[in-house]
Amino acid sequence: MRVSAERLHGTIDCAASRVGPGATERPPETSHEERTLAAALLALAAATAHAQAPDNTLRIVTGFAPGGATDRVARIVAEKLQAKLGMTVLVENRTGAGGWLAAQQVKAAPPGQHMLMVANPAVMVVAPLVFKDNGYDPERDFVPVSHVNDYDFAVTVAGAVPVRELSHLVAWLRANPDQANFGVPATGSLPHFVALMLAERAGVKAQVVGYRGSAPLITDLLGGQVPVSIDTLETVLPQHEAGKVRILASSGAARNVISPKVPTFREAGLPLVATGWNAFFAPATMPAAAVQRYATAITEVMKDADTQRKFLAAQMSPVVSTQAQTAAMLKAYRAQWAPVVQKSGYQP
Repeated sequence: MRVSAERLHGTIDCAASRVGPGATERPPETSHEERTLAAALLALAAATAHAQAPDNTLRIVTGFAPGGATDRVARIVAEKLQAKLGMTVLVENRTGAGGWLAAQQVKAAPPGQHMLMVANPAVMVVAPLVFKDNGYDPERDFVPVSHVNDYDFAVTVAGAVPVRELSHLVAWLRANPDQANFGVPATGSLPHFVALMLAERAGVKAQVVGYRGSAPLITDLLGGQVPVSIDTLETVLPQHEAGKVRILASSGAARNVISPKVPTFREAGLPLVATGWNAFFAPATMPAAAVQRYATAITEVMKDADTQRKFLAAQMSPVVSTQAQTAAMLKAYRAQWAPVVQKSGYQP
């Protein structure tokens, strides 16, 4: 038997109206059996309505802790998507294994579940090239949705390192090869390979020290435990501006608007452009119409002036990109970095 929750609630409301404060008529007494049947029908109707109601919650999963760049991206976009889509949008931080756990969770999402992932090159490009089995294939298990921001990397030195230019650092490393220790926010991340390329340029053997995120890396850089770091520009910029560390160069094709006085790698003599990004991905199980709906919504959100202001306030460069443009960017990025990673011979 199917009984709608609306019909039952309407019946109950009508009965209540007959016994309001001004009523003189008492409702007829009901037997224990009738009350039991009514309760059972009400419970059945509620369960049926819940089962038939669509899940109106979009979950955005990130593989990194709250407060980091990827998390900030997810939360800015989530806030705007909630109003645009008219549905609840939640950000879930599924941390661990350098973003793999988040990717595995989203990959396994059933077709009817509203779930997206915000990921960066470490998860979607580098990890599959250096780890034999990380539990997902980024090209087979995911569909690119929308590229939302870019970021540069920076070569930064501790206060005690006596250099102020990237060319001086190269000379210093050659003179002090035992000091060729590079701190990076994660082993196997893109900064890891930038460090290897910089060491190759200096002609020294790099000792790359991987940290569990930027915060402990900055702590050791400030304390002088590691002389050189490769991390995202916006992460180290506050310490640079405070005079506690020195950024020697950034990795973009042009000087970054948030640090116009910092030269690029190419201006400093290192012929390298290396940018990172954050993009939204859907599980391959998601219907194409749903993927397109989210792609269109995110593109519109990224065009919004307030969204762009919030990205810039967080010292991140916003990007407006369609689904097709995102797929093309990803293809070109993989073509650029796969040979670099493979040539390095890096083994986890």
